[in-house]
Amino acid sequence: YFEAIRDLTAKGFWVAIFDLRGQGGSPRLIKKRQHGHVRRFSDYERDLDTFLETVVLPDTRLPFYLLGHSTGGLIALSAAPYLATRIERMVLSAPFIGLIGQAASASTIRRLAATACSLGLGSLPLSRKLRELPFQDNPLTSDEVRFERNIAMMREHPELMLGPPTARWVHESFKAIDKALMPSHLFSITIPTIVIAPTRDGVVPYIAQERLSRYFRAAQLVPINGARHEIFQERDAYRAAALAAFHAFIPGSDAEAAEEVEGFGV
Repeated sequence: YFEAIRDLTAKGFWVAIFDLRGQGGSPRLIKKRQHGHVRRFSDYERDLDTFLETVVLPDTRLPFYLLGHSTGGLIALSAAPYLATRIERMVLSAPFIGLIGQAASASTIRRLAATACSLGLGSLPLSRKLRELPFQDNPLTSDEVRFERNIAMMREHPELMLGPPTARWVHESFKAIDKALMPSHLFSITIPTIVIAPTRDGVVPYIAQERLSRYFRAAQLVPINGARHEIFQERDAYRAAALAAFHAFIPGSDAEAAEEVEGFGV
């Protein structure tokens, strides 16, 4: 996400970012390091709290804004009721609140993960396949140059690569989704939020993001028409639309921001 960081710092933002536990440059939690794993989804929320308290708050000044993509968006959504005194506004990009594009249905994957965990097999991946998808079959971006750049980076640094997640990760994530989408939870979130939703998202169903915005009183949906899941690694036109929505929402008043981003898309 160095491009997004570059774009934000060029606008005068101070950006702090960290790799989630078990991902990227963070230590792996199981021996099979190519599979994403977490013991409890709440561990992610605690990591976010620790990051804010020990890295962000001591070295910077208010106001603080939170930008969360995919799993990061779900973490932010889950932790949001406890962030109101520290976070001024949130931008959730394709938050992981549903799952499509898999060989099995989301309900089947959920049942398999729950069964594996109940049998003590939570550290096993639900799929052993770790393969490179050709550009034309990828659900992440329609920008071939950025897609090939990412593939080249993974080949050069295979230690950063993450394949299919474990049953425990899937089980914990689905539980977190259920909790985050509860009306009582959404009602308790007071942080003004926009949900940047790619309409051709091949990982998180667009309809789920649209539904979230209807029941999330503090949120507004910003569809990016034609974009895929990795909106900040998409074609320039889609990236520009997402960044414009971000900048329209962050610096202005609630009324100004709502007026500027209403119906925004490409």
